[in-house]
Amino acid sequence: MIRLLALWMGFTSMAGARAYVGSDEEVPSPAREFRAAWVACIYNIDWPSSKGLSARKQQEELTRILDKMASLRMNAVILQVRPQADAVYRSRIEPWSPWLTGTMGRDPGYDPLAYCIQQAHARNIEVHAWFNPFRAVPHKDHRVSPDHISRTHPSIIRNFKVHKWMDPGNSFTRQRALDVIMDVVRRYDVDGVHIDDYFYPYPSVVNGRATPDFPDGRSPAQRRAFVDSFVRTMYSKVKSAKPWLRVGISPFGIWKPGIPRGTTAGVNAYEHLAADSRKWLASGWCDYMSPQLYWRIKGPQSYTLLLDWWRAQGRRPVWPGLATARIKSSEDPGRPASEMINQVRLSRSIGKNYAGHIHWSAKSLMQNRGGVTSALAKSIYTHPALVPPMPWSSKAGLPAPGASATTTRGATLVRWSRVTSASKYVVQARYGSRWDTFAVTHGSRLQVSLRGSPDAVAVRGVNRYGTISKATVLRRR
Repeated sequence: MIRLLALWMGFTSMAGARAYVGSDEEVPSPAREFRAAWVACIYNIDWPSSKGLSARKQQEELTRILDKMASLRMNAVILQVRPQADAVYRSRIEPWSPWLTGTMGRDPGYDPLAYCIQQAHARNIEVHAWFNPFRAVPHKDHRVSPDHISRTHPSIIRNFKVHKWMDPGNSFTRQRALDVIMDVVRRYDVDGVHIDDYFYPYPSVVNGRATPDFPDGRSPAQRRAFVDSFVRTMYSKVKSAKPWLRVGISPFGIWKPGIPRGTTAGVNAYEHLAADSRKWLASGWCDYMSPQLYWRIKGPQSYTLLLDWWRAQGRRPVWPGLATARIKSSEDPGRPASEMINQVRLSRSIGKNYAGHIHWSAKSLMQNRGGVTSALAKSIYTHPALVPPMPWSSKAGLPAPGASATTTRGATLVRWSRVTSASKYVVQARYGSRWDTFAVTHGSRLQVSLRGSPDAVAVRGVNRYGTISKATVLRRR
C-alpha cells in the first residue's frame, strides 16, 4: 500500500539514491511538552520594547521573539492582547492599547494579533491570547481615550490603591470580558485563551491583614462566587464555539497560605484575590493550569513541594510558570540559570499528566539571562515536541499519511500525503536503536530533510486537539 501511494505521489528514486520500504516496526509516541513564554505588552515589558515604534519596527521585534522561540524548539507563545480594557488587535469593542503607539485609541497601522498568528504558525508555534478580564487602568494618572470603559461606564469602576478596576461583582463587567474574549475567539485563528492572576487586585498585607479592602462592600465568599461564575462561563463559551482551543489560567502559585503544609505566603489568593483556583482545576474549568511557581526549589515556598501538590489536585495538566526573569535579579539575588534548568527537569518528572511549563517571560530568553537560553538549547530542548493532547475535548482519530523516504547526497528526504484533518505533522527517526522526534511541521508543509541515512523514519498527522494518527513507518532498504 505504501509503495502504491509513493508511486501515486510521484516519489521516484533518483539514480544512486537509497529508497525506504514500509515497515511494521512499533514506534514510541512522539515527544510531548508544552514549551511556552509569556509576552507582556503592559509597560512594554516584553513587546514592543517601547511605545510609539513604527509598525515595521514592532513587527521586526515580534519576529525576533518568534525566531528565538523557534530556534529553541518551543511551541507556544502567550501574547497579552487585553492589558487594560484595551486591544492589541483590531477591535470594535475596545480602543487600541496605548502600549503600542503611546496614545490609547490610535491605530498602529496593522493588526498585531493577526501578524503574530501568521508568523507564529509559520514557525509551528501556537498563539494563546492572554486577557486581563477586570483591570481597567494600571495607574490612575494614565490617560485613556473617550471610548475607554472607565469613561463610558464609570459606575462599574472602583479605585484601589493606584489602580482603576472593573468591579467583578457587576454583571456588566463580567459580560464585557466574555464579549471581548469571544470576539477574539470567533475572528482570529488563535490556539488558546489565557487569563492570569488578576481577578481582584493585590492588596498590601500587614500582619496577615489586607489593606485596603476592595471597595465593593462584599465578602470574600461573594467575590469568589463572581469569579467562579466567570471562569466556568468563559470555559463553556470558548469550548462551545471552538472545542479545539485550549483554555489556560495562571493563578498565584499558592492556593492558600500553609497549603501544602509548610508553605508560607504573604498574600492569600483565596481570600484576597477571590481565586479558588484549586476548584477550577478539580472541576475541569480549564484545559491547563499554570500556577506562578516563581520561587526556588528549596525554601519556604518550595517549587518542588508546590508543583507536586498542584499536580495532585485534578486530572488536567499543570504547567508551572517559571520566573526565568529572576535570574541574577534584584528580586532574587544570586539565582543562577541552573535553577531554571533544574525546574524544567522537575516539571518533566513530578506528578502526573503531560509535561509543560511557561517562562516569565520572553524578554529573559531574548537576553539569555545568565546563560539560560544557551543552557536550554544545549541540554533541555534538544528535540522538537508536540503540544500535549486534549482527550477530554475530542477522541476523534485521523488517518495515517502515505509516506516515502529517499537518501541521496548525505541527506534523507521524507515526503508524505496531505491528511485533511491534520493541522501539523510529526516526523520521528531512528538512528541505531533510539527513536527521537526530529520535526514538527505546519499542515501545509509535506516534506522534511533529515541528516544522513536514518535506519527508520515515521510520519504521523496531528489535529488541532493534539491527537495523533497511527505512524506510517519506513525502514532503510
